[in-house]
Amino acid sequence: MKLGDFTTLSFDCYGTLIDWETGMLDALMPLTYQVSPAPDRNDILAAHGQVETAQQQANPTLSYVETLAVVYRRLAERWRIAVSWDECLEYGRSVGRWEPFPDTVDALAYLAEHYQLVILSNVDNHLFAETEKRLKASFDAVFTAQDIGSYKPAERNFRYMLERLEAMGTGQDQILHTAQSLYHDHEPAAKLGLSRCWIHRRFDKTGPGATPDLADAPQPDFTFNSLAELVEAHRAEMGQSNPD
Repeated sequence: MKLGDFTTLSFDCYGTLIDWETGMLDALMPLTYQVSPAPDRNDILAAHGQVETAQQQANPTLSYVETLAVVYRRLAERWRIAVSWDECLEYGRSVGRWEPFPDTVDALAYLAEHYQLVILSNVDNHLFAETEKRLKASFDAVFTAQDIGSYKPAERNFRYMLERLEAMGTGQDQILHTAQSLYHDHEPAAKLGLSRCWIHRRFDKTGPGATPDLADAPQPDFTFNSLAELVEAHRAEMGQSNPD
C-alpha cells in the first residue's frame, strides 16, 4: 500500500490538525488555577476525556458548545468550584479560537495539490467555520457531528461520510482516513474497512491524553508523528526533494 494509491484524505480536525490539548488546557485555566493542589496536565486531560465521552454517549444530539459547557460544569463540580453557566458556555465557544499545530497549515497546502481534503469532526458547523480560517485551507467536503446527529466513535458518522463521498464519485477504496485518536477514529474506521493513517501527535507523551485508552488498538496502515512527516513520505514516494 502506498500513499499515492488514494485520491482523498479524510481528516479528524481537533487533535489532528488543531492542537486541541493546548487549546483545551488554556481555555480551562480560569477553572484549573483555582484547584489545590494543582492538577497536572495529564490529570486534567484524562478528567476532561472521561467527562466528555460520558456526555457525548448520554446526549449525542447536544451541540458541541453545550456539550463542552456541561463538561466544564462537571469538572468544576469535581474540583468543588462554583461557576456560572455563562462561564461554561464560554469554554464551549473557545474551540473556534484553538490554534493549529505548527505544521498543519503548510502540510494542508501541499496535500491539497494531490488529494481531495475532507473533514469528519465532532464539532458544530459555526465552530468549524472559525477553525477553517485558521487552517487556511479549502476542503472539498465537511461533515460535522451537528450535521450527522451523533459523535464519533459512532460508526454512523463514518457511514454518513462514506455515503456522501460515494455520491460525489469517491469510493471507499480511494479514501485514507487520517487521524490522531485511536478511540474516536481508528477503531470505528477499521471496523468499516477504511484505510487509515495515524498521525501520532502524542508520540513524545505518556498516556492517551483527552481520549479514552484502547488496550487493543487496531493497527493503522501508515503511522507518522506529524503531518510534516506525512508530507515528507509523500514527497519521497513521488520522487520529490524537500524544498527546505
